[in-house]
Amino acid sequence: MRGNAHGVQGSWVTLLVTGSLLAGCSAHGADGGSPRRTGASAHTASPQATAPPTGGSTATPVFTPDAAFVPRTSKDGQRLVESVVFTPGDWGRGFVAQDPAVSRPGTWAVLDDGCRWEREKAPRGVLASLSRYSLLPADGSKGAVKVTAAATAHSSALGADEQLSTTLEEALRCPVQHPRDDTRITGLNSLGTPFGAREQEYADDSVLEAGQYVEKDGAAQPYRWMVARLGTVVVAVSVTGAKGHTEQELQQLGADVLGQMLVRVQQRLKGK
Repeated sequence: MRGNAHGVQGSWVTLLVTGSLLAGCSAHGADGGSPRRTGASAHTASPQATAPPTGGSTATPVFTPDAAFVPRTSKDGQRLVESVVFTPGDWGRGFVAQDPAVSRPGTWAVLDDGCRWEREKAPRGVLASLSRYSLLPADGSKGAVKVTAAATAHSSALGADEQLSTTLEEALRCPVQHPRDDTRITGLNSLGTPFGAREQEYADDSVLEAGQYVEKDGAAQPYRWMVARLGTVVVAVSVTGAKGHTEQELQQLGADVLGQMLVRVQQRLKGK
């Protein structure tokens, strides 16, 4: 990618089309999961999500930040995530804030033992985490599209890598997840793609989850959760479909926004 949002977009769309995830997979609830294990790039969480790599691994880093700009304190981390995470207006014309519009300060999302998403106090090693929730309201024959943009600044690259690992493996632990009391996510598959594999050249590591989002008394809708890491920073995007919106349209929206947030990370860390 090297700072090009279109490079991210193209890689994500290629992965979605060729990575055998279109049979159904999904993003988890709101934000990004908690760090528990390492090794996200080593394997996928589901055999159905496996796609043969199209390129080998490489030792060349995707991005080298200027160490002077890498967040070291909670204040620095908060400033970074606030500048990176998309607001409703950033998503495009017509998008408005959901209620709630933003996550509680000092917290991040955790998938508990009951496979329910809760926000808990951010652990040591997480400098800051922020999620903003937006909505494209229903219009005529088209239903409302719900989206989330999130970023987490860690104190180390290892901590950020552990977040990706946990995200990948949670689809195995909880194939059905509950982001809210009246909603659930089903049919989860996940795919981890490190830099250099499957033409992924925009992030140090990435995870895609996909499945179906089901509201109470509602029809199942496609759901995507796209996560990518650059150094100590993890960015993520979720898109929940609705009547009248094609999966290709939703995938394109998520890929565009993920790419633009990664570019913002690069610009703020002034790397090369």
